[in-house]
Amino acid sequence: MELVQIYQCLCDRTRLRILHLLTQGPLCVCHFQSVLREPQVKVSKHLAYLRTRGLVHAERRGNWMVYSLPAKPSRELAANLACLQDCAAEDRTFRRDVEKLTVLRRDLDGDAPACCAKPQPIKRKGP
Repeated sequence: MELVQIYQCLCDRTRLRILHLLTQGPLCVCHFQSVLREPQVKVSKHLAYLRTRGLVHAERRGNWMVYSLPAKPSRELAANLACLQDCAAEDRTFRRDVEKLTVLRRDLDGDAPACCAKPQPIKRKGP
């Protein structure tokens, strides 16, 4: 992954907020919509931009796409994400995003949409 490619992705505040939220774990578009208070189309466009440049990974779960950071980010991406986390700790908007996500996850626990639900163990019948 080229450093210029990473910086092109990082030059937008919404994409920075998305990347920072993904440091908290995998999320679906509905999470981003709730936290960022942005329409689905805008969130999806930013996620597509990040995905085509290799900054996020997407996995289909039923009808939903769940996004995460790459399992093995390049050295350059890992360094920039660490820098983002350091800087975000000082920024009220980024801190508020994580707080909103924490509340959202707590409120959804047990009543999560299918994209967010934890996999249930298979129940077997009989002995």
